[in-house]
Formats: sequence, C-alpha cells, structure tokens
Amino acid sequence: MSMDSNPMPMPMSDPNAWVTAMNNLGMAPMNVTGQPLLSDSVCVPNFDQGLGMMTGIAPMMPGLGMVPPPPLPPDLPIIKEIIHCKSCTLFPPNPNLPFPAIRDRPPGCKTVFVGGLPENATEALIVEVFGQLGEIIAIRKSKKNFCHIRFVEEFTVDRALFLSGYRMRLGSSTDKKDTGRLHVDFAQARDDLYEWGCRQRLYAREERHRRRMEEDRFRPPSPPPIVHYSDHECSQLGDKIKDEAAFAEAVHVLLTWVERGEVNRRNANNFYSMIQSSNSHIRQLMSQKAAHEKELEVAKDKFKTALSGILAQFEQIVSVFHAASKQKAWDHFSKAQRKNLDMWRKQAEEIRNMQNEELMGIRREEEMEMSDDDMEDTHDPDDSGPVAQVEALKEENDSLCCQLDAYRNEVELLKQEQGKNQEHTPPQHSEEDTIRQQQLTFLQQALQGMQKQLLKMREEMKQREAELEKSVADKQQLESQVQSLKEGLESLKKTRTPQLETSPRDDRGGEESADQEATALEVVSCSQEKESLPPEKIPSSPVYSEREALLVGIISTFLHVHPFGASIEYIFSYLQQLDTKINTGQVGALLGRLPCTFRQELTRVGASLEKRWKFCGFEGIKTK
Repeated sequence: MSMDSNPMPMPMSDPNAWVTAMNNLGMAPMNVTGQPLLSDSVCVPNFDQGLGMMTGIAPMMPGLGMVPPPPLPPDLPIIKEIIHCKSCTLFPPNPNLPFPAIRDRPPGCKTVFVGGLPENATEALIVEVFGQLGEIIAIRKSKKNFCHIRFVEEFTVDRALFLSGYRMRLGSSTDKKDTGRLHVDFAQARDDLYEWGCRQRLYAREERHRRRMEEDRFRPPSPPPIVHYSDHECSQLGDKIKDEAAFAEAVHVLLTWVERGEVNRRNANNFYSMIQSSNSHIRQLMSQKAAHEKELEVAKDKFKTALSGILAQFEQIVSVFHAASKQKAWDHFSKAQRKNLDMWRKQAEEIRNMQNEELMGIRREEEMEMSDDDMEDTHDPDDSGPVAQVEALKEENDSLCCQLDAYRNEVELLKQEQGKNQEHTPPQHSEEDTIRQQQLTFLQQALQGMQKQLLKMREEMKQREAELEKSVADKQQLESQVQSLKEGLESLKKTRTPQLETSPRDDRGGEESADQEATALEVVSCSQEKESLPPEKIPSSPVYSEREALLVGIISTFLHVHPFGASIEYIFSYLQQLDTKINTGQVGALLGRLPCTFRQELTRVGASLEKRWKFCGFEGIKTK
C-alpha cells in the first residue's frame, strides 16, 4: 500500500523528547515545518545543519538518495528518553538490557519490519512516528500487529532501527490493546532487490564501457592494406624493390601479390623482372655482411691487443709486489703494511691469472676455428667420376637456359618500349635512342654468345654420356673377369686340399724348427749388438736424482701457467715455499742442464734488462 511521502502536519506534545531522540540519531533537530528546534549548543557540538534529513544526491552514485549523516563520535553516550507524540507516547527500553538481535542486512535494503505494534495502531500513527525519520514510499500493515515500511533512502533504515525496543502507548490509555513493544529489523523486499540489481548492472555496464575505451586506446593500429595489382602499381613496385630503404615493404607487397594469384601470362614478364631485382639485392646483403664481419675482426684484433697490454701491466704490478716482498725491502714495512701488501699481491695474482685464462681461451677458440676451416678446405667431395661431371653439366645447362630466357625477356621488353615510344612520339634521333640501340645490340650479342655456349655445353654433355656408357661397359667386363677368377680359385683350392691333408705333421715339425732357429738368431744378434756398443754412446740423464725430477716437473707446471716466462727469483720464491733447503744456484744449474725443456730469454733494454726462463718442452719433443 503506497501513501504520501510527506509527513503528517501534527504538532508534537513534547518537542524536547523529539529533540533528544533526533540528536541521538545524528539528525539536526527540526520541527514539522523544517525549522531547527534547538541550537547547536544543546545538540551535537558543531553539528552541520546542511547534513539534515534531506540533503543533496551524490553525483557518482545513481539510484541512491541522500548522503548518510556522518557517524557519531564513539565517546558520545546514547541517551534514549521518552518521546511524546500527538497520538502516542514512546517509552525507552531499559538501558542495561542488550540491543535486540537483528538479521543480516540484505543488499539494497530500504524496507524495515516493525513488530509489536498495539492492536489499535493505525497507518496514520505509523506515519506519525516513522515519517519523522525519512520519506516513506509505502506501508504494508498486517492484522497481526506488524507492518513493513519502505523508505526512499537506504540510510533511513538505520535510523528506524534506533526505535527498536521502545514501548508504545496510545494516548493515556492503559488497555493492553493500546500498548506494545516495538521490534524493528531489516526486511527483504523484491523491489529493493530489483533496484539493487539494476544499479549493479548499471555499474557493470559503465565498467565494461570504461574497459572497452581503455582497450581501444591501447590497441595497436592495424597494418595498412595491400594495394591491388595494376600496371601502374607494378611499375612503382619495381622501382621500390631497387631502393634499399623501401625494399622490405616492396617485397612484402610482391609476396602478397604472388600468393593472391595475380601472376598470369600477360604480366609474367613483369613479375619475373621484379623477382630478378629481388635476387640482385642478395649481393648488397652479402657485401653488408662482409663489411660487418670485417668490422668484427678489427674489433677482435683491437680487443686482443688491448688485453695483451693489460696483461703486461698486470705482470709489472705483480713483479713490483714480488720485489717488495724481498727481505731487503720487506723488513722496512710495518706489520699492517705487510698485511696489506700481501693481500694486494694475492688479489693482483688472481686477477692476472683470470686474464691469462681468458686470453688463452680466445686463442684456443681461434685455433679451433682455423682447424675447422682447414678441415673444410681439405674435405672435397669426390666429383671426379663421370656421373658427377654429367650432373654438374646438367645443372650448368639449366642455369644457362634460365639466363638465356631472362635475356630474351629483356630484349622483348626493350623492343616493346621502343615501339611504344615510336608510336607516341615523332621520329627523332636522340641520345636515349642511341643508348637503347647500344643496349639492344649488346643484349643480342650476349644472347648469341649464350646460345653458342649452350651448344658447346650440349656437345660436351653428349661426349660425357658416351664416356659414361663406355665406363659402364668396362665395369661390367671387369666384373665378369673377377667372377671367372673367383671360380678358378675355388677349383684350385678343391684340388689342393687332399695334398695338404696327407702331410700336416711334416709341416708342423718344419715350422717348429724354423721358429727355434729364428729365435736363436735374434738372441745372438741382440747379444752382439750389446757387446759392440761403445761406452761413449750409452745415454746419460741430466737429472741425477728423484728430487731433481720432482723439481723439473714442478718448474715445468709453473712456467706452463706463465706463458710469458718468469725470472729465476720468482721461480725460487715459489719453490722455497715447497722446499726450504733449495737455493737459487741449484735452480739455475738444473734449468741450464735441460736446454730442450727450458729456455732463457732476455727482455727489455739497458738498465731494465731482465732474464726470464720459459718452458719449451713441447718444442723440444718435436725437434728430437
């Protein structure tokens, strides 16, 4: 049942009670005419009168009504007092009792359930009490002392819940039918749910529209359409293919035309010329690739030279640290300085070793690449046979035929252009005509030369085929001879098997005696050689003991790690960590006795002259 939403103009018997109740609800105290009943000092402090019961509609929330009032301060006590109306009186519940239980709030709830009404309550009385809270859309009253009230705004429902627990009395009557305890709770109405669903669908439409606009804004532009084939477009495309800047786009258009099936007998020559221009672009690409490879090689050479210089500087730094580590300079440093010098020396050696490994890795890669190139050069397929030669001649013949067709097409195109120019222009002798005549004669000469070469190649191919047939016949003849020889050998074996079976024992005895004689001769010859060997030719080893052999192995490993060599002091400092009894003279004498394993070189000039030992064992093995 729908009723007028305006509250009934009834004077209140006790306006102070309404002031207190509305103040507790967070509303500005107003009378029926809309004027404030009390000042701000009596109500909530600093209350904004603009946030009354009828405020403006929120602009970004369609379907919603007034903006809800601000929440009450948590420290403000809620005081429920007696509310006097014209037709009834509302008595507050016991403040010590808990708030009555309510159900979960349905989505978009604008309807409340009011139970515990007096039996004699009317709709006018309900409007008088609940109309002060907000605008009412409809009231559905039941005969069983309850009703459903639907408000315009959702937040009005929260105000109505405040009256839950009040005891209503009509007038001054004490009759049971004129009293009742109110129970206000949320109610689920189909109209509220429908409006809430409409709002949700509206929000979803707005969200979809916003997302669609965002997707359209960030979507990449579609590629430009491919033009359709025509003679004019074909001529322009031929010029674009010859241009390096527009080559990629032009080839894409050409590919699209070919895939569409635009090629026919009439325009086949045009397509052939465009494809030929595309093929000629390969030379430019190969030249660019060669230039880039050359730049790469130059950069590699620069990197290697720079790395070699860096390694040389590392060696100098390490030599400085080793010189500072000697006793004549080491004793003058403090303990902290020695610690720092030792740490710096270790760091420099580690970095130097890493750089050496990197350089050696680069050199190994270069050697592997060179070995692969050598293997590719040495590995040539066996094309010396007549069959391979015939195949090569056939391929060359096909390529010559294709070139001949290309020259013919160019000659025809030039003739057609010349005929068109003669039709449209008066006969005048100019430089262009002479150039075209020269081109035409050149192409004709080239065509004649290609025809002669083609005839010559055909004759050679016929000769090769004849030689191939002859070689096949010779092969068959040789196979027959081999078969006859095999048959004769088998027959010979069959005839000799009985003779071999009759005398196996004699053969075995002869073989044993022959073996004994051979072993005896070998023993005698070996003894004679040992006796005849002079004592001067007995080899003598330059390494006298096992300790020196171990030193040779350690020094070889150390110098192999240092490809640029090391001084005798550097080697001695390394060996002294392993053997404290060794001295520099022993190391120098041992290195001097092995010239094929170690080699001494002089580096630098003048006062900075330095002697370095290098490992040359691999070269010594090759020379032995």
